[in-house]
Amino acid sequence: MRRRLPSMQALSCFEAAARHQSFTRAAQELSLTQGAVSRQVAALEAFVGVPLFTRTQHGMALTPSGVDYARQVAAKLEALERDTLGLMERPGQGDSLTLATVATFASRWLIPRLPMLAREQPDLLVHFDIRTRPFLFTDTGFDAALYAGTPDQVRQWAGTQATRLLPEEVVPVCSPRLLGNQGELTPEALTRMPLLQQMTRPDAWRQWFEAQGVETSRATYGSRYELFLMQVAAAISGLGVALMPTLLVQAELASGELVVACPRPVRGERSYYLVQPAQPERPALSVFKEWLLRQAEPMGALAERG
Repeated sequence: MRRRLPSMQALSCFEAAARHQSFTRAAQELSLTQGAVSRQVAALEAFVGVPLFTRTQHGMALTPSGVDYARQVAAKLEALERDTLGLMERPGQGDSLTLATVATFASRWLIPRLPMLAREQPDLLVHFDIRTRPFLFTDTGFDAALYAGTPDQVRQWAGTQATRLLPEEVVPVCSPRLLGNQGELTPEALTRMPLLQQMTRPDAWRQWFEAQGVETSRATYGSRYELFLMQVAAAISGLGVALMPTLLVQAELASGELVVACPRPVRGERSYYLVQPAQPERPALSVFKEWLLRQAEPMGALAERG
């Protein structure tokens, strides 16, 4: 049965025009004329039978249907490009995986271990993209995701199954310059320090103080950062105290760039998971997951004993 699909050129022109909100800039990007882009978009609108752009006083704008379709087309073209580049890189020489991941966990824990995977599985390529929140696998080309969350958050991620890798333990850390001659601080003393906040974990400090039996109205005050990588840099720069998972700051603690501000680690509800679509997994993902569990096992056992 013939597929009801528009031409790839029409989709590429539409995606570029939607992203730039301009036929002219889309034409410049695609090395086409403005008229050619306009004709391709018009052909796409005729094919789908829905207006995708509307003229405005200041130029052009996507219709509501165009906004939704542009988002979907962009994701599909990105996935197709990623798959094509993967094939071009190593034609006929093994398999590849594309993982969504939280940046700090990938850079601090996973990537330093990848040379071992490369020695065991030299024909397996692993590609990474950053995602800090759940998403629909059907809208992406990801094979799996490395995600930090609570059991409830993982269960609420629709259409997925998850494998727990590592529990998370958090501890306050900061630059030794921030402490000066004070040494380690008590939880009460920490309430008077600048606290660095994590955007995806707005209640983290409040929960830590509650675990210490300390009440404070300042638990949610302080500069907010999207990524743990940014929090680490801010803490090293002396901007405040960061509440960090211990496995993500081992190198900084070992080098002395960071010190434990208050030796009161707290085991949180969060863990690190490998999340995948609830469907039969590809052989490459099975190989990667088995290797990943072997890497996590010693640290997971140590955390459980701690």
